[in-house]
Amino acid sequence: MLLGAQLRRLREANGVTRETAGWEIRASESKISRMELGRVGFKERDVADLLTLYGVHDDDERTVLLGLARDANEPGWWHRYGDVLPQWFQSYLGLEAASALIRTYEVQFIPGLLQSRDYARAVVLLGHRSASSEEVERRVNLRMARQQLLTRPEPPQLWAVVDEAALRRPIGGPEVMYGQITSLIEATKLPNVRLQVMPFASGGHAAAGGAFSILRFPDQDLPDVVYIEQLTSALYLDKRDDVDHYAAAMERVCVEAEPPARTPDILARILADLDG
Repeated sequence: MLLGAQLRRLREANGVTRETAGWEIRASESKISRMELGRVGFKERDVADLLTLYGVHDDDERTVLLGLARDANEPGWWHRYGDVLPQWFQSYLGLEAASALIRTYEVQFIPGLLQSRDYARAVVLLGHRSASSEEVERRVNLRMARQQLLTRPEPPQLWAVVDEAALRRPIGGPEVMYGQITSLIEATKLPNVRLQVMPFASGGHAAAGGAFSILRFPDQDLPDVVYIEQLTSALYLDKRDDVDHYAAAMERVCVEAEPPARTPDILARILADLDG
């Protein structure tokens, strides 16, 4: 998806039609469209030919984009969970693994990267009530495997704003929530995790429409991607106007939420309420 978006930008910037680009790599106009949407695999030779057509001759830039082409064809660690993993979410896992900064706003649930095992199991059961216990555990194991991202060498930065409702909604019951809040307190100690709480007292705010994430990547030439998850699919937005709109909403949310330094105290009060 990242490579496709970059190829589209280069093509449009040079005034090249999809038909002309397709002819250059002995393919159809629809093939170029599918490549630019990240819905088809890439041949490194085709990408090299398109870069030449689009006037990209800088060795460093070509190396980055050709490296993306190679990476796009490599199965990720999540490939072994393909039986319980929809295709539209596999795309997100690839973007998440490649990111340098993940900013997320959550309304209903604790962010997946910060969920405890018991909480994750309770969330999975909400959406898959008829699933076998084996399938449920595979889904939970997938979520736990994702979290290794935060403790790997050179991990991405995670900046999460969580609505107070998500922290107080008793998913799985009080005992599960107690463990989840305790886990969040530990997560705030990680140097690459910043967690803010949007309190009830804030009333309405810029992101009241729902949860979303913005992913930024190490290479400056790659566009940010906004991810919005739906019940049976997801939206991936990378056009500048869309990204700017969501980035502005995220900035306002971070300003309106409680400062990160207050998060441990807020979580401790919620723990005390659960004890009560």
